[in-house]
Amino acid sequence: MGDEDDAVLRAVGARLRRLRRRAGLTLAELSERTGITPSTLSRLETGRVQPTLGQLLPLSRAYGVPIGELVDAPRVGDPRVHLHPVRRFGLTFVPLTRLAGGVQAYKVVYPPAATLPPPELRTHDGHEWFYVLTGAVQLVLGGEQHVIGTGEAAEFDTRTPHWIGNPADDRPAEVIAIFGSQGERVHLHET
Repeated sequence: MGDEDDAVLRAVGARLRRLRRRAGLTLAELSERTGITPSTLSRLETGRVQPTLGQLLPLSRAYGVPIGELVDAPRVGDPRVHLHPVRRFGLTFVPLTRLAGGVQAYKVVYPPAATLPPPELRTHDGHEWFYVLTGAVQLVLGGEQHVIGTGEAAEFDTRTPHWIGNPADDRPAEVIAIFGSQGERVHLHET
């Protein structure tokens, strides 16, 4: 191995720890998701052992990132983001960014109003921003209702009780949403 490969391998532990912390998981919680013992996870994160492929696969699934991102492998080839939609809470989330952690961008498809459950205001740490591509969405923020139409954007502190849905009964609405790890965890992962 060359010096560059050695440097990548030495940095794996710290990267794994950053990803776990950004996901807001304890070692015990990550252990439940991956089947890797907390002590082994700790040794991986401190660099006392190097991960095997058998350990990287469940970690990759738990964080929702390609294995190459776990080890910060140099990017080669196709720069396009390969879209793999995720369905949660009746919505479709299409990731538009590849890197784990930090700010994430998604295309979100809100189905017609008749197919969604009734509004339930939620709160969580973070900040959210969205831009409406097609249709309109209803944003209930605190006690106020706002209809955000095509070409309009909204941003808000997610500690304010909020709900976003599609007021139309006949067509979906599409938005580009940007939020940090707290918002990603709430919207895309089991809580």
